[in-house]
Amino acid sequence: MATRIAVLGDIHGNVAALDAALAAIEKAKPDLIAITGDLVMNGPRPSEVLARVRTLEAAGAYVVQGNTDIAVADFDFSAAFPWLEEVPAAQQAVAEWTHDQLSDADLDWLRRLPAERRIRAEGLLVLVCHGSPGSQTEGLSTDLDPSVTIQRITRTDARVIACGHTHVAEVRDFGRRLICNPGSCGFAFDGDAGAAWALITVDGDEVGAELRRAAYDPLPTAEEVGARGLPGDVYRAATIRTGRLVR
Repeated sequence: MATRIAVLGDIHGNVAALDAALAAIEKAKPDLIAITGDLVMNGPRPSEVLARVRTLEAAGAYVVQGNTDIAVADFDFSAAFPWLEEVPAAQQAVAEWTHDQLSDADLDWLRRLPAERRIRAEGLLVLVCHGSPGSQTEGLSTDLDPSVTIQRITRTDARVIACGHTHVAEVRDFGRRLICNPGSCGFAFDGDAGAAWALITVDGDEVGAELRRAAYDPLPTAEEVGARGLPGDVYRAATIRTGRLVR
């Protein structure tokens, strides 16, 4: 019997998008749910997002920590954004604001999240991570040199790599490795503002993945971010509204 795994991530504090994706996932009736991190930073409703994700985890969902979750929990900006020589003040400000919206219990839970989870499905291994195997900050974007992509995906024996970080939805099959990046549920960069998720199917030795979007109205969330008044919020609001990175 096939195993079906719903994957979503990069929610970024957008509870309206998360609710839309979860409603679609409930209709699909997957066997498992996996969440690829970056749960709370940028959007206006971090505590509501964590309440839902923690409930999902208690019910058996596989949840991992993203790089911005590190920034929010502990202000370790060099670990969260190692590619930046200097982390912009706007990034620090929104991490600090998000931190202040969360309870001590929520922050401790964020800190305890693992960087990776592994799922055995039909005898095959599915790796759930944020960036790529072994890294929360090295993503698997399509513009990487092919040799770098191969080097990163062969850091695991998993047949399927469920990841996020790039905010761009894609499925790529390299034969012995399938990459499934559902895109960003709440802060998309690929031109579609819908709530992104994906459905992985493992049926014996056969694996596949479908990219899906749940429609919702991003305008109220964008307006809420714009009214917050933090440095960079005008760009965050535009990104939520359009589904494209605005900066």
